Amino acid sequence: MSKIGKKAIAFTSAKIQIQGNRVTVSGAKASFEHTLPAGIVAKVDGKNLSVVSEKKDRRARMLWGLHRALLANAVKGVETGFEQKITIVGLGFKAQQAGKKVTFTLGFTHKIDLEIPSEVTIEIDKTGQQLVLRSANKFVLGNTVDAIRSLRPPEPYKGTGIVKEGEVIIRKAGKTKAAAA
Repeated sequence: MSKIGKKAIAFTSAKIQIQGNRVTVSGAKASFEHTLPAGIVAKVDGKNLSVVSEKKDRRARMLWGLHRALLANAVKGVETGFEQKITIVGLGFKAQQAGKKVTFTLGFTHKIDLEIPSEVTIEIDKTGQQLVLRSANKFVLGNTVDAIRSLRPPEPYKGTGIVKEGEVIIRKAGKTKAAAA
């Protein structure tokens, strides 16, 4: 039995249509279409969406919780959306936005231009070191945040680099002077 798969997905403003194994979730922010594998069925009861596994074999049990989680992300995405915050730490490190491109100055000899996907909106504060990314698609948002972070991952000695909110950087002690003999 899947503990995740058994939970119903509560929704308020999303519109859910089920046609066979195809589930369409639409709302104010976006619209998603998800295809369920054979043996897994979605049902709507009032304002709850539930995912039921008809088969009891190992593969069906594994996919049950996965597809329930994917549908829950789609419902949350169309209703409220997802948000991730990034902090750029370092002297002179910053980001500037020009349309859908973001230019990063990260201590290299050149500036780095990164194209932001159309589903993702980005806000940069006036210092250029606090970034807030929002999207209805959790997968695209996560990939975009990881692409930005990979430009300059945080280093353990000074702690400079691009840090996601809530990420813990384990700091290392630097070199110490040799003790006089």
